[in-house]
Amino acid sequence: MAKTVDELRNEIRVAVGRFEREISATFTKEDLAAICDAVGDDIDTDSLPPKPRMRAGILERIGERDDETGDVDRAFRKGELEAIAAALDA
Repeated sequence: MAKTVDELRNEIRVAVGRFEREISATFTKEDLAAICDAVGDDIDTDSLPPKPRMRAGILERIGERDDETGDVDRAFRKGELEAIAAALDA
């Protein structure tokens, strides 16, 4: 059976050392920062960049970004979450 978006998010959280959430929740800035670190996207951890910029960096690092102009102003889509989980071997 295919995993839900919530299951994929929790799998990714666990893979980067964050905690699972019992409720449906998008990634926090801290979650995204941990994912950035895991995929090798250098960010300033003293002053976290905006979420859209971190999402764009993650997708670029794992090769899932066709359009490299601008930030990603939306939550990750299911296919993107599957690609992130695969890149993290979650």
